Amino acid sequence: MRSLPGATNGTESLRTQNLSQILTMVHRNGPLSRSELTRRSGFNRSTVGALVSALAEKHLVHETEPAVDGRVGRPSPIVTANPGVAVIAVNPDIDALTVGVVGLGGKVHARVRRETRSVPSLDDAVRLTDDIVADLHPVLARLDQLLGVGIALPGLVNAGAGRVLIAPHLGWRDADLVRTFGRALDLPAVAANDASLGSLAESIFGAAIGVDHAVYLNGSASGIGGGIVTGGAQLVGSRGYGGELGHTLVRAGGSACHCGRSGCLDAEVRLERLLDAAGLTGGGIEALEGVLSDDPAPAVRDEAERQLELLAVALVNFVNIFDPELIVLGGFLGSLFGFHGDQLTEAVNRGSLAGGVHVRRAALGPELLLVGAAELAFQPLLAFPS
Repeated sequence: MRSLPGATNGTESLRTQNLSQILTMVHRNGPLSRSELTRRSGFNRSTVGALVSALAEKHLVHETEPAVDGRVGRPSPIVTANPGVAVIAVNPDIDALTVGVVGLGGKVHARVRRETRSVPSLDDAVRLTDDIVADLHPVLARLDQLLGVGIALPGLVNAGAGRVLIAPHLGWRDADLVRTFGRALDLPAVAANDASLGSLAESIFGAAIGVDHAVYLNGSASGIGGGIVTGGAQLVGSRGYGGELGHTLVRAGGSACHCGRSGCLDAEVRLERLLDAAGLTGGGIEALEGVLSDDPAPAVRDEAERQLELLAVALVNFVNIFDPELIVLGGFLGSLFGFHGDQLTEAVNRGSLAGGVHVRRAALGPELLLVGAAELAFQPLLAFPS
């Protein structure tokens, strides 16, 4: 009997969708038992079994027997995403470049941060990335598969095209990130704004799991960026440049901002001001964390409290505009929250119209942007695992 035209393609398309659904569940929510996958997917047990077996044959998942719990009947095997299927994640900044190797399931195999003597050019960043990747050869050699490169950049990035329109603190303009990094590392590359990727990572693996309405702010040496999740979807804007929350006015007539205005959050709440108050010239967020976790000197305390007051002004605006249930603070903003989080939360809820919003520190710590960049690079595999 002859198949109808397109029947095979339709069957393969449906199978690809089903494989994608199972792999994505295990990657983002696993490890999961076969019975839990059956419940979540709505497929029958035999279908789940066949899909898991197909993914296991491709070495995308592993199956193990669960611990004996005394229950009657055969226990359901546990399905785990294979962390040996990995990507390289890159985060350039004005004071350092960080490279990581991240596997399925959000497993960070390695993270290397190299400080730079000056703001790196695009060519500098590519060369340094290539050097770090060479040093990571022992880690890469243990992987089952290396899929590609994900880049988290502090700037306006068209994620679809992989081009940076402008990264003002880095001085990069109208550059093809995907082509440049991809050619150097001989791997397919993808790129997006760092704060948007941080928001994505926290919603999948971190403090915003299961939250449909959230605002995320990340503070790095380059400045402050943001991400907005509303109705469970990221707000990206018409050209993919949405979320530039760092350019919210928090102090009239304040410090000059690189955007041409004065008193932006990005100009007033800055990592280097905190490090300067502590008498530090390097070390980044890790160094600040050490300063704020101890009993800080008066100059550091005064600057931290000043920045917290201005941060509260911005967060009140975001609550009134986006009505989130949760605000997540990453990077050095997370360090500020660790210093006086209760004070900040109280100020935000006192100043906003509705109140009742929760403020949390990002859960993924220094691995946050790497996990976000990796999630972007995993998208082709998750969508088409066949």
